[in-house]
Amino acid sequence: MDYQPVVVQRHARPAAAKHSPESRYWRQFKHPVFIKEYAPVTSIQFSPSKPHRYAVTAATRVQIYAPRTQKVTKTISRFKDVARSGNIRPDGKLVVAGDDTGLVQVFDINSRAILRTLDSHKQPVHVTKFSALAPTQVLSCSDDTTVKLWDVPSQAEVVTFHAHTDYVRSGEVSTSNPHLILTGSYDATMRLFDTRTSQCEMIMGGDTSNAVPVEQVKMFPSGTMALSTAGPILRLWDLVAGGRCLRAFSNHQKTITSLAFDGSAGRLLTGSLDHMVKVYDVSSYKVVHTMRYPAPVLCLAISPDETHIAAGMSDGTLSVRRRQPKASEGADQPFTAALKSGAFETFLGGTLPAIGQGRTKSKIKPKPTGDVDELRIESRRARHLKEYDRLLKGFKYSAALDSVLRKNVPPTTTFSLIQELIHRDGLRSALAGRDDVLLEPVLRLLVKHITDPRFGEMVCDVSSLVIEMYTPVLGQSPLIDSLFMRLRKKVLAEIRFQKELIKTKGALEMIFASATLTAA
Repeated sequence: MDYQPVVVQRHARPAAAKHSPESRYWRQFKHPVFIKEYAPVTSIQFSPSKPHRYAVTAATRVQIYAPRTQKVTKTISRFKDVARSGNIRPDGKLVVAGDDTGLVQVFDINSRAILRTLDSHKQPVHVTKFSALAPTQVLSCSDDTTVKLWDVPSQAEVVTFHAHTDYVRSGEVSTSNPHLILTGSYDATMRLFDTRTSQCEMIMGGDTSNAVPVEQVKMFPSGTMALSTAGPILRLWDLVAGGRCLRAFSNHQKTITSLAFDGSAGRLLTGSLDHMVKVYDVSSYKVVHTMRYPAPVLCLAISPDETHIAAGMSDGTLSVRRRQPKASEGADQPFTAALKSGAFETFLGGTLPAIGQGRTKSKIKPKPTGDVDELRIESRRARHLKEYDRLLKGFKYSAALDSVLRKNVPPTTTFSLIQELIHRDGLRSALAGRDDVLLEPVLRLLVKHITDPRFGEMVCDVSSLVIEMYTPVLGQSPLIDSLFMRLRKKVLAEIRFQKELIKTKGALEMIFASATLTAA
C-alpha cells in the first residue's frame, strides 16, 4: 500500500472585513517614492496644466519635479534665506515664491531668471500664490500681519490689508471670484477680504478666550463654503450665510497642517503632525481612508488628474504615491487629440480606434486533435512528497517535527503533523531527547498558539506532555525556564479572560430573559 501524505486540516477563519470601493480606490496609490531633502519640506503644489509638474519648497530652494519620473527638472535657489510657498502659475510658465527676508520673487520656470521682485514685506512671507482667474496677480501673506495683492506686470501693490493682528500663515484667492481673498492668521481668525472695497467683509472665529491659531484655510471651488484648521479641529464655514460655522470635527490627534481637494472637490485630504493623512467624503465628512507616514506631515498635494499624492514631512522627506489610471479613464483622449490637431483623415479613416488597444492573447490552450481510432497512452506522474512526509515515511518522527517548526511553515501544517504523530503514537518519541536548542521552537509554538481557538485543545495536550517529560531538567537553561513562565502567564491570562466572558454571557442572558418577559 502506498504512503498516504499528511492531510493538512483547513479551519474556518472569520471573514476579513472587505474594503469599500472608496478604500480600494485610495489603496491604488502605492509604491511610494521617498526623496530626502536637506530641510523640512514646507510646501508642495502641482501645476494645473499638463504635465502637472510640481514645485517642492525646502530650505533655500524651490525644485520642480517631473511627475512621470520623479526627477528634478529645475532648481531655483536664488534666495537669501529660507524659501517659502513655491507656486506655479496655472499656465505652467511662471513660479512665485517668498522667503524669510520678506522678499517675493517671480521666476521664469524654464530659464529660472528672476522676472519680478516684490519687496514690501518686513517679515517672512509664508504664502505666495497666483490668482487662478487673474494670472497677472499674486497674493502674499506675511508675518508682518499684512496681506497684499500684487500686479506682476507693473510690480506694484493692488491692495494691502492690515486687519489681522498676528502672523498670517495661510491664504488664497477665490477660484470663483478674483476679488475675494480668504486668509487665516495666528490671531485665531479667518477673514474674507474684497479687493473692490479694500475692506474685510467677514470675520470667522476668534471669539473665544482659548482660541487656537488658524493653520490652514481652504475655499471650495464654488466659493460658497470654506474650511479652516486650528489645532486638530477642522471647521466648515458657510460664507453665504455670513460666515456661520456649520460643523467642527476632529479625527487627528495633533495639529492639522495641510488641506487638499481631489480633482472634483468631492474628497478632502488632511495632513497632520500625527503622521496621518485622512480622506473625507465632503458630502458627509466621514473618514473614508487613512494613510500613515513615517514623520509629521507639513504639506500635502494631489495632482489634478488624481494620479499622484505628494506629502512633505518635518524630517525633510518627500513622499510621492502613484496610481496607475485605468484605460477607461483616458479612453477618449486619442480622439480629442486627433480632432485638436486637425488629423481628421486619420479619424475618418478608421485607424484611430486601434491606437493603444493592443492584442489580447487567449489563455486557453488548444486541445490536441487526432483520429478517432488513435490510442492514447496515459502516463502517471510520480507524486513528490513534502519534506515532512518523506521523514514520516522513514519513521523519523523527531526530524519530521523539526521540519515543521520553522518560521515559514503555517501553523495548520504544523498541527496537522502533530495530529498525525498522535495517531501513530509517535509524539512522545518525537519530543524526547531534546536539548535547550531543539526544545526552544517547540515551546515558542505552544506559547504563540495556546490562546488560538483552532489549536487550543491540541496545544494543551502537547503542553502537558512536554511539562511531564522535561520537569526534571527545569532550572538548567534560563531560556527554557523563561519560555515555561511565559506559557504559564498566558494560560492564567486566558483563564481570567474566559471567566470574564462567562460573567458577560450570564449578564446578557439575564437581560434577554427580562426583555422576553416584558415583551410577553
